[in-house]
Amino acid sequence: MTGVVDILMITYNSPEHVKVSLPHLLSTCDEHSRVWLWHNGTDEETLSAVREHSADPRVHRFHHSPENVRLTAPTNWLWAEADGDYVSKVDDDCLPEDGWVGRLRSMHESNPEFGAIGCWRFLDEDFMPELAAKKIVEYRAGYSLLRNHWVQGSGYLLPRAMVERTGPLAQGQSFSQYCIALARLGAVNGWAYPFIHEDNMDDPRSPHTLFRTDADLLRRMPLTARKLGIRTVEAWAEQEHESAVAVQRATLDLRQYAGWRAKAHNVRRRLQQIVRGRGSW
Repeated sequence: MTGVVDILMITYNSPEHVKVSLPHLLSTCDEHSRVWLWHNGTDEETLSAVREHSADPRVHRFHHSPENVRLTAPTNWLWAEADGDYVSKVDDDCLPEDGWVGRLRSMHESNPEFGAIGCWRFLDEDFMPELAAKKIVEYRAGYSLLRNHWVQGSGYLLPRAMVERTGPLAQGQSFSQYCIALARLGAVNGWAYPFIHEDNMDDPRSPHTLFRTDADLLRRMPLTARKLGIRTVEAWAEQEHESAVAVQRATLDLRQYAGWRAKAHNVRRRLQQIVRGRGSW
């Protein structure tokens, strides 16, 4: 029996992205996939782009929050109310490749120890075999993972049973921290290998990027870029590459990761450093 996948997309104040990403997500769904839509805020153009597809038979639920409640509440909404076999989220600026749901689901069905496994959101040029080779492991049915104790919060598949066991996202807990909590309970996380690609439109190297010029970047500055003081498209592209290298370098020794409840500030800081290419584990 094929497992049902419940997929969340959270939209906010980005009609240019949503007009591309939402119909694309729907086009990648099979008959065992259901899309849940949560719109934050009151931007009329974005809301209109979402409502245009809210009656699509592949859309299972739609919720509008006039307040921008960010990511935790919508994620926990899906996790609490979905009754499928797997949960997922695809960001409104991401385009997973066709067939991603079926391949990740097949990997899970052959390997029940898998936790959060996902699509690779970086470019071919970001793959460093000399770093990644020691973390690429083959599992049952010939499936392989580039193992890591966390994946990004878009384009992943996670068994709902593991969510029920681990509980919801806590306030202030990132998806990266949640993945590490899963790993501590024995879950195997990582990216499908060979990679299932996910086009990240916030990467200035993407063919669908909105960041063609420095002025574009300054007008639509991503939060991470703002925190890092990045001001140019070239610097942002370099940062994306550094992030890819950092996750390939990250250790699989769980002893190096402090429990998020005990040392939440330190874990968050170190994860931010490694994902941004500013530190190592």
